[in-house]
Amino acid sequence: MLRDLPIFPLSTVLFPGGALPLRVFEARYVDMVSDCMRRASPFGVCLITRGGEVGEAAEHEPVGSLATIVDWDMEQPGVLQVRTRGGERFRVAARRVQADGLVRADAQPLAPEPDAAIGAEFAPCVALLRKIVDDLERREPNPVSRRVLGPYDFESARWVGNRLCEFLPIPARAKQKLMELDDALARLSLVRDYLQQHRVL
Repeated sequence: MLRDLPIFPLSTVLFPGGALPLRVFEARYVDMVSDCMRRASPFGVCLITRGGEVGEAAEHEPVGSLATIVDWDMEQPGVLQVRTRGGERFRVAARRVQADGLVRADAQPLAPEPDAAIGAEFAPCVALLRKIVDDLERREPNPVSRRVLGPYDFESARWVGNRLCEFLPIPARAKQKLMELDDALARLSLVRDYLQQHRVL
């Protein structure tokens, strides 16, 4: 059980292994990020279901992903530029809201879905992701700042599916459902079907 996990409700879905840059300026989240950096501990990211990213504590999905800070900068006083990497998924068992509006939760880690090798039927998906990564590497020389973080694993259905999900132009609620799936090949199949229907593949 993850006890007293700080939660950052956001309007985006963080997939395991994904890159998530954050601009942090609210005092409660600056304090949270500073504490996580000091302790070398993650925080949780959950998709907002009601409310907003600023102001009162938002309601959020029960399933989220851990976020580990991999880089940070402070270009102006009081504003942190943070880069995080998605970790294991979790399900909130209980949550509470502090006086400053920060959400904390007791959460149950979710086992990673079984991975699978990618068959020939998904070769177009792999080729598309390779093109995306090649383009990102050309445009952004700093690997920590790219939208796809290494190490790359183009033979993993879980890794390829998660990365393609991050780029799909679909509502966040749909991405949430994809992130929650416990079948890597099923997720990749849904992604492939979407890309074929929209003539991307």
